[in-house]
Amino acid sequence: MRIGLRILLGTFAIVALAALLLLRVFTQEVKPGVRQAMEDTLADTAGVLAELATDDFLAGRIDDGAFAARLRALPDRPVDADIWGFRKSGIAYRVYITDAAGIVVFDSGGEDLGRDYSRWNDVHLTLRGRYGARSTRSDPDDDATSVMHVAAPIRDGNRIVGVLTVAKPNRTIAPFIARSEATILRWGAVLVGVALAIGLLSTWWLSRQLHALRRYADAVTAGERARMPRTAGEFADLGRALETMRERLEGRQYVERYVHSLTHELKAPLSAIRGAAELLETPLPDAERRRFAASVRAQGERMTQAIDKLLALAAVEHRRRIDQPERVALPGLVDAALESVRDDPRGVPVRLEIDPACRSAHVDGDPFLLRQMLANLVDNACDFSAAGEAIEVAVAPGPGSVRITVADRGPGVPDYALSRVFERFYSLPRPRGGSRSSGIGLAFVAEVAALHGGRAALDNRAGGGAIATIELPLASPPAS
Repeated sequence: MRIGLRILLGTFAIVALAALLLLRVFTQEVKPGVRQAMEDTLADTAGVLAELATDDFLAGRIDDGAFAARLRALPDRPVDADIWGFRKSGIAYRVYITDAAGIVVFDSGGEDLGRDYSRWNDVHLTLRGRYGARSTRSDPDDDATSVMHVAAPIRDGNRIVGVLTVAKPNRTIAPFIARSEATILRWGAVLVGVALAIGLLSTWWLSRQLHALRRYADAVTAGERARMPRTAGEFADLGRALETMRERLEGRQYVERYVHSLTHELKAPLSAIRGAAELLETPLPDAERRRFAASVRAQGERMTQAIDKLLALAAVEHRRRIDQPERVALPGLVDAALESVRDDPRGVPVRLEIDPACRSAHVDGDPFLLRQMLANLVDNACDFSAAGEAIEVAVAPGPGSVRITVADRGPGVPDYALSRVFERFYSLPRPRGGSRSSGIGLAFVAEVAALHGGRAALDNRAGGGAIATIELPLASPPAS
């Protein structure tokens, strides 16, 4: 399982569990909280009514006195109230009074007059000087039918002589509870959604940083020219540590590889020079002495060229990017690259063809390296070109790029060598008995093309010969 998916699932599990616990606590507290508020109001109401009923109760006219008349007229009292968005059109109180024995002596609903309520908690506890209240369902299986009863004592001096109970159905507060629960659930869902969105964004960011570093590490492992990704925080520190480690490891391996390659490349000319020097120490005819001296000079030139090209290739391979790219006009770049072969003693003619669409084309990069790249291609084509055949250099547009081709009519490239021509120190015998080259020129071409975001290719040409292709991305148009 990918780390991003693990983080996302972990975040989802934590948020979901926290939201579930939070919503459960809130929803479980809403209903008791509202009922507690209603009970507090009923306790105040019962106390006030008990005080108002005391005179009629002590006078023995509690069922037909002024207090009873007022309470019985209460249902006919018009009520038109808007309470937090809910319309109230009537009074839902029921009031009953019991004597010291718990017998109902007044009932505003006229239902239970004369019944024994002495066992109900509201009456039983209040008669004993304690706080009396109860909540009873008219239908034992339906919580919506519960009615809250809160009692207050009627006193004659310090003696409790009766109990007044105020009852109110819990269904009157059900809309407030339902609305509160719905609000909590709605905002809880919003909270969960926001938390999950933040978790998703965090997971995406973490995964993006990790994937960028992994791609960078894979590219370095594959030997590609990779740039360190743009990361932040601890990931930036990790990226810099990887970059430092890569540079140190590559530097050590690079030196070892180049020392080995240079040693291998210089063995042949050094052996030739040593052999010629030994012969020159013996008496030789003048013609032979001149021939061996020329061989020493030629091998010395070969070593010098190999070292120069190797240094140039090392400078390109070591670079990961062009720090200060310049906007280079392509036609002028090609002309400058061909200058070095126009007066070449090999006398190979060069034909240049630039597509009209490319006459104003530009590329971004290092002009010196680009000229050296094209000069190496043309020089290589001159070495392999057939006698009297011209080298054809063409510049044509590509999809978002420009394509430069250098074609010759030489022997072409053997099939077994096509996949290796850009390898360092790999070379083929020159036609007409020429010696092998250092095998660095085409490797230099491929490295420069890659450094500029392009690519190099070499293939056989229809009708004989070889054709080298360089594709480079076109420069962005200048800002207005």
